[in-house]
Amino acid sequence: TIDDVNAVESQVTGVRAVAPSSSRTMTAIFGNENYNTSVTGTDNRFFDVREWSMASGRLFQSGEITAGSSVCIIGETVRRQLFGREDPIDETIRLQKLSCTVVGLLAAKGASASGPDQDDVIVIPLRTFQRRVSGNRDVSSMLVAVKSDVSTTKAAREVSSLLRERRRIKPGEDDDF
Repeated sequence: TIDDVNAVESQVTGVRAVAPSSSRTMTAIFGNENYNTSVTGTDNRFFDVREWSMASGRLFQSGEITAGSSVCIIGETVRRQLFGREDPIDETIRLQKLSCTVVGLLAAKGASASGPDQDDVIVIPLRTFQRRVSGNRDVSSMLVAVKSDVSTTKAAREVSSLLRERRRIKPGEDDDF
């Protein structure tokens, strides 16, 4: 839940940032162009955790996140597929029944270490995703970044311990996360 995300961010020592995330593959449409891509619902902490800067445009405004506005930030691959070399800022794309205004273009990252194209993404506010895409208030994952002087193994243990406590999982029971 979003409360779990906020608890991890405020209660686990050594955490630099935590971002909620829910994703789904959807068809993005602009003019005559259709493109299947990953749509991620999150907030601006996502860009901090992923250490991802903007090539142009801006991040989400706090009111857009709170209200669940129909705005989006796109990756370079999506820009190329839908807009060619054109500037996508202030253009409107459609994600099935959701129309969203492009407010930002992410700096290109290329393929990740595990292979997928990180630039093949459209990011929308989490509340928009929950209301207009998934139809529920779930958060399917959280991304956690730790401070550079902190062991990721130690932080992962603390996150796990906190989630087990919050979810009242008894010793010997399997994690439900």
